[in-house]
Amino acid sequence: MAPISANRDEFDEIPTVVGIFSAFGLVFTVSLFAWICCQRKSSKSNKTPPYKFVHVLKGVDIYPENLNSKKKFGADDKSETKSKSVMPKNSLHLDLEKRDLNGNFPKTTPKIQGSPDLENLTPKHFAEREKDSISPESLKSNTSLSSEEKQDKLGTLFFSLEYNFEKKAFVVNIKEARGLPAMDEQSMTSDPYIKMTILPEKKHKVKTRVLRKTLDPAFDETFTFYGIPYSQVQDLILHFMILSFDRFSRDDIIGEVLIPLEGIELFDGRMLMNREIIKRNVRKSSGRGELLISLCYQSTTNTLTVVVLKARHLPKADVSGLSDPYVKVNLYHAKKRISKKKTHVKKCTPNAVFNELFVFDIPCEGLEDISIEFLVLDSDRGSRNEIIGRLTLGASAEGTSGEHWKEICEYPRRQIAKWHMLCDG
Repeated sequence: MAPISANRDEFDEIPTVVGIFSAFGLVFTVSLFAWICCQRKSSKSNKTPPYKFVHVLKGVDIYPENLNSKKKFGADDKSETKSKSVMPKNSLHLDLEKRDLNGNFPKTTPKIQGSPDLENLTPKHFAEREKDSISPESLKSNTSLSSEEKQDKLGTLFFSLEYNFEKKAFVVNIKEARGLPAMDEQSMTSDPYIKMTILPEKKHKVKTRVLRKTLDPAFDETFTFYGIPYSQVQDLILHFMILSFDRFSRDDIIGEVLIPLEGIELFDGRMLMNREIIKRNVRKSSGRGELLISLCYQSTTNTLTVVVLKARHLPKADVSGLSDPYVKVNLYHAKKRISKKKTHVKKCTPNAVFNELFVFDIPCEGLEDISIEFLVLDSDRGSRNEIIGRLTLGASAEGTSGEHWKEICEYPRRQIAKWHMLCDG
């Protein structure tokens, strides 16, 4: 009986030991959890709060006095350059440790650290220094030029001329243009490039690359024209057309420069020249405007194909100065109208692009008794449409109209396009 009682005592001690170890394990787990929580809390308290202000500073002037002003964001480049030119270098002091939890600076007046001479400077001295930083040329242009003179001032073109006697080549170098007007009202700048044509034959036409957003473009591009004898150089005229590129509409014409080469000697090598840019001479397109027409006579089918392509330099027909042009096309046989067509209306433009095709059946063989009339009208809902200009093509027509008609009769099945001056309606 003694061994059985001993075994029972051992079995009774096992739950006690397990309970003691469980208690110690529970206390250790609770202590470890509490220690971890304390460590996390202390690490959170030591963390720097997130400063969104650092991201906001992108593109903003970082002078402390400017941060406290009303216009903190969206400052333009001009205000930045002015503040940088007025404030000395030692004044740029941005203490990031003095920010509050929201990332803002305390509203205190910043102190300028520097030499004793800077402390004696008054606001008057700063104003004088800022005035001195402006170039004399800009001051002169702002004070001396009136508003009308500024509008007429289109800039200056710099170029050089040279003749290579060995290669019998005429060399033109377009260097730069200065003081161009701003053609883009939003950005107050231009995207200039230059077209150059050698007159009077207009066989040689070249153009420079487009330089983006500048009023003083430096092209420095050289164009060499071979096969021009030096004896003929005196008879040539250089025509420079300065334009501003426009991605969404017709390129804007800034101005032009005409250089007659008569009397210019190029024996001594390269000759540097500059000329003032003037307004484009539009005498050739004055009056009622011009119309670009393409005609094709099909003798086999006895039809006449008419394409109304473009109109340009149409006169002002509205109070606002803009017209709403469209074209009526009338076909006549023996002075009797037998057919009529019309294009769509183009809103508010003096330079309309139609690109509309019409096919007319000719009731007789040949075009001797056929004539075609083009009427350019201004669409007006409130009253009768006003005739801007008129053009008549036929065998009895004179000038370019008669030449155009004669060509389509001599060359059937060929599409021939020409510009024509419009006459009074």
